Amino acid sequence: MSSSRMALVAAFGLAMGFTPAQAADLGGNCCADLEERVAELEATTARKGNRKVSLTVSGWVNESVMFWDDGTERNAYVGTNKLEQSRVRFVGEAQIVPGWSAGYTLELGILGANSSGSSGWNQSNPDGTGNNAVSVRKSSWFIKSKDYGKVTVGQDGTALYHVLDDADGANTRNFSDAQAAAVYQGNFNLRHNGAFIGGASGLTWAGANGVMQGIDNSTVGQDGRRNVVRYDSPTIAGFTLTASWGEDDDWGLSLTYANTWGDFKVLGKAGYGEVSDENIGCSTKTAPTDCQLFGAAGTIMHVPTGLYVYGGYGQNKDNRVADLGASGTEATSSMYFIQGGIEQKWIPLGKTTVFGEYRHDDGGSKNNVSISGFTGADAVRNGALGSTSLNFIGAGVIQNIEPAAMDLYVVYRHADGDIANTAGVTTSVDAFDAVIAGAMMKF
Repeated sequence: MSSSRMALVAAFGLAMGFTPAQAADLGGNCCADLEERVAELEATTARKGNRKVSLTVSGWVNESVMFWDDGTERNAYVGTNKLEQSRVRFVGEAQIVPGWSAGYTLELGILGANSSGSSGWNQSNPDGTGNNAVSVRKSSWFIKSKDYGKVTVGQDGTALYHVLDDADGANTRNFSDAQAAAVYQGNFNLRHNGAFIGGASGLTWAGANGVMQGIDNSTVGQDGRRNVVRYDSPTIAGFTLTASWGEDDDWGLSLTYANTWGDFKVLGKAGYGEVSDENIGCSTKTAPTDCQLFGAAGTIMHVPTGLYVYGGYGQNKDNRVADLGASGTEATSSMYFIQGGIEQKWIPLGKTTVFGEYRHDDGGSKNNVSISGFTGADAVRNGALGSTSLNFIGAGVIQNIEPAAMDLYVVYRHADGDIANTAGVTTSVDAFDAVIAGAMMKF
């Protein structure tokens, strides 16, 4: 018997000594029974490579049903909610000396049916592509000081990663944050008067061939996860400074503020960054890239009543667009959004969040996306995408189930708007409506 197993047996035996009624049930073959129980414990316990580094395993499963109607076709799909996809996270940490520690983060994303992105589901594909897959979301190590902050190296969030989303101080963060409007209808094709614009492989709402702008899930003002060096300062008077640099080149700065003012809970984030990595892009992935990003958002909640407001603004400026020489091009893309609601514990199971929201996008030229598919008198509508004006309305209910670490949600979304080619000829987009119902269960 190994020394660790002997220790477990001894501890278990000692505990059993305080419960004679249970010990009597073991009969004469107590040691064999203890061996069996210890083996079962070892088989079901998370193991770690050494005793110096702690290991925390966490994550969640987030699966949903999406009922959608694009004005011509309607259907219902089942799959992983890509807004906050299912995942598992491993975090290890060990103390070096008092006040200093080192650790790592390894986070894996898990997809069943792929609901969003350039490979997400659409009118002709209920599963998307790249489904039933595991991806590496984060892989980084860090050194942390209580007094001097934290340095992270590896694949992780940039300083502007979720700078708008993480300013959501309500329980809508994982179900209807700033980028939800772009994620939920993601790869669905746009229609005009019932016909696909550019055919079945033509324009989509978001993604590589999408009319929505932005580096992070087609939401301007935010950056993504990159291979970076990142610094997070200690929190002073509610403020935390974050800086990051990586890729070739991608750098950013952001400031987070979290505090309580009397009966009000306040959360705010703002950041600025620049991207010149031709593999990331701003409105195109054609080298060279020269993009400037800015985003700011915040939440203020009245704690006694649960009433809150969450809103923000994002902007990307693609300095390359002005060099294209085409008339009707617009280098700047912007968006603003506002959400209001109430979050209260009306039932013993957990808090209920009821909300409504609006987002508006004014998109600039996306010169790697062309408008096509119009013939006859409408042929003048063909051409490169020059600008967009898009509207998104949402509302929903989220019910937290505290005993099960679960959230149940139902969200309604509506999208419509106009797109224009570089000649300034405008085309209306048929409305897209969806209801998303599902659950996120954390572990």
